[in-house]
Amino acid sequence: MRAVIQRVSRAQVSVDDEVVGSCGRGYLILLGVGAGDTEDDVERLWRKIFKMRIMSDEDGKTNLSLADVDGGVLVVSQFTLYADTRKGNRPSFTDAAPPSLAIPLYERFCELAEADLGSERVGRGIFGADMQVELVNDGPFTITLET
Repeated sequence: MRAVIQRVSRAQVSVDDEVVGSCGRGYLILLGVGAGDTEDDVERLWRKIFKMRIMSDEDGKTNLSLADVDGGVLVVSQFTLYADTRKGNRPSFTDAAPPSLAIPLYERFCELAEADLGSERVGRGIFGADMQVELVNDGPFTITLET
């Protein structure tokens, strides 16, 4: 699994001009599922993100986790994180998981987030949809993770 985590003041995702998911202070998580990923990868990645201390404390230092600040997340599936651009000018996505594998793992990731944060603090995109993502990156602060 691959994730791009952006610390945000707020973020939202829309499909056909309708907002389908959002969060306030917290993280926008762009989540890519690879062909060999398992539920263990999902759990390991979520635990890492949930415990990461990249939120600012009162001194402006990155010392706080999502739980410390009552933060939320917006999780958006993004198979393009598995783009292979080593050859030619057109990316290949053969390393990305097919929907039959990726959808259940994406859903499981969101369920773990809801269990720790509460469903009201977890926004989701729509898997496979043409989405428009808006965010206010706080910092800017962006981290990539891979299992």
